[in-house]
Amino acid sequence: MRQYTKADLESLVSCQLENLNAMHDLLSIMKVQNELLHNTNKKLKEEISEFKEKQFPYPTRKRNTKL
Repeated sequence: MRQYTKADLESLVSCQLENLNAMHDLLSIMKVQNELLHNTNKKLKEEISEFKEKQFPYPTRKRNTKL
């Protein structure tokens, strides 16, 4: 069993705090990216809906059937 000194423990806690801060920063970035993706998907869905509403079916000619 290893005995840790106060300096060792302070170093470990400092390292853990740095890691937690880095993880917090990454989570913040991911949250912003998620919001951007959500807004982009929403806008794309609206644009697709508008495009579908504007589409008109092509008129087809009636074929003459010969018997």
